[in-house]
Amino acid sequence: MDRGTVGSAQSGRLLVEVREEGASAVVIPAGELDHHTADLLREPLDECLDKGFARLVVDCSRLEFCDSTGLNVLLSARLKAEGAGGGVHLVGMQPVVARVFEITGADAVFTVHETLEAALGD
Repeated sequence: MDRGTVGSAQSGRLLVEVREEGASAVVIPAGELDHHTADLLREPLDECLDKGFARLVVDCSRLEFCDSTGLNVLLSARLKAEGAGGGVHLVGMQPVVARVFEITGADAVFTVHETLEAALGD
C-alpha cells in the first residue's frame, strides 16, 4: 500500500494531518473543529479532491469536539466527493462527536467505520 504524509496544518486548537493510502486520502483532524478552526479542515479536504482523491477517509478518533460549522465542512466534502464518484468515510468517532451526527441525522449520510483498517478495506 502506498503510504506517505502529504501535509499538515494546525492552529492552537486543531491539527490536521493528511496522508495517502493507496487510492484514498486519509485526513486526520485532532482537537476542536468549530467556527474558528473549520478552514484548517476544509482546505486539506478540498486539496485532496483537487488532486483527484474522490475517496476521503476522515479519522475522527482524535477529534475532541465538532460543532455545526465543522459538520458542514464534512457535508460539503461529501457532496464534492460523491460528485467525483467517491465518498467520505468517517472512522473512530468519539461519543461527543458522534452525538452531533446523531442529533442532526448526518450519521445517515456518511459511511461510518469502527477502525481505519475497516474504512480502507471497504
